Amino acid sequence: MLPPPLAQTAAARSTPRRPADHASPLLALFLETREATEALCEPLSSEDFLVQSMPATRPVKWHLAHTTYLFEAALLIARLRRYRPFHPRFGCLFGGWEAKELDRSACGLLSRPSIEQVFSYRRYVDEQVERLLSDADELEAAELAESLLFGISHEQRHQEAMLADLLHAFWRNPLRPEYRPPAPSRPGTSLPLEWKAGPEGLCSIGAPDGDFALEHERPRHRVFLQPFELASRLVTNGELLAFVSDAGYRRPELWQPEGWRIARAEGWSAPLYWERSEGRWMQMTLAGMTALDEAEPASHLSWFEADAFARWSGARLPTEAEWETVASTMSLSGNFLESELLRPTVADGRADAPAQLFGDVWEWTASPFVPYPGTRQGPARPGAHDEDAQADNCRVLRGGSCATPQGHMRPSLRKLLAPEARWHFTGLRLARERR
Repeated sequence: MLPPPLAQTAAARSTPRRPADHASPLLALFLETREATEALCEPLSSEDFLVQSMPATRPVKWHLAHTTYLFEAALLIARLRRYRPFHPRFGCLFGGWEAKELDRSACGLLSRPSIEQVFSYRRYVDEQVERLLSDADELEAAELAESLLFGISHEQRHQEAMLADLLHAFWRNPLRPEYRPPAPSRPGTSLPLEWKAGPEGLCSIGAPDGDFALEHERPRHRVFLQPFELASRLVTNGELLAFVSDAGYRRPELWQPEGWRIARAEGWSAPLYWERSEGRWMQMTLAGMTALDEAEPASHLSWFEADAFARWSGARLPTEAEWETVASTMSLSGNFLESELLRPTVADGRADAPAQLFGDVWEWTASPFVPYPGTRQGPARPGAHDEDAQADNCRVLRGGSCATPQGHMRPSLRKLLAPEARWHFTGLRLARERR
């Protein structure tokens, strides 16, 4: 139960902010996104908002304020001559890449501003943005739309990051607390792995002109694909368990040299959050410690682990072009944040096409992150890329996860992470040359 000051704040947040009847759908989406972020905070105690379990993660309080600062900077400070910022120095704390005065690893040391002040900050900026959009004429609204959509997309990314960071923090706690009680599992059947032929020859990937997308999803361009096959489903916990049992974490010939060095230095012997207890494997989830379900998709794997498993399997990871050309023909449905399961689930039913291309876990690809051919070089705006992807050797993931808002997903979306990152909802699907 929240302490009295936070309970009062939560009560104020629990009243939905309904836009006026004449307001645009974009304003309604803005308010809906802001409310969805705050709804994720309902299970938390006041102490939970401040925890930072490692330098790569951020406290929930920082996520709440950082997403707010982006709207304030891009829409209010930049466009309203008489706008009075909520606090003149919040940018040095919450401005992302602009926050030069704050070391990333020190975010968890900020007792002030208080969480009550951060929620007041969110409310203040929300009201100013709502007023700005409500007063805008048609031409002004069109000019504001790109910045607003970018801010909404940015906040949706942070909704997922909040959950990933919380899971890591709760895992580091010896009590292994639950974020939320487990939701009823969806019925499903573990499907046999089959191989589905993908397209070949000249294909187009990247965001279509006119659609909203981030800078690194453009421009749409053509690629040439050799004949390939994609696995009909995600790799499961049971298959990873076989890799573990076959000494996969102790065989250097399966690993990239840098991955082997990191795995040895960090003592990796199984996927993150797996633990052996009383003769059986357990897994830390947002519902606390649970028995490992061998039929569920494997999650919380680094790119190095995914690559080693693929090599052990006699297969490989798909390229992002292979993945997108298949996904672009599929329905954008799956186990997303809105399902409230907050964990990968067993594939349900047999499909003619690859299953679970969207949702459940982000799928590592073989592709290093490089800008697409023809990308215009220029300064990247704050938040343009994942804040967890400030490495030169990032790899690309595709498809979204059980913590990704469905409205954030599209076939062209590229998630970037360092190859050693493990705390996100990341798994894999196998590919191979067509036989």
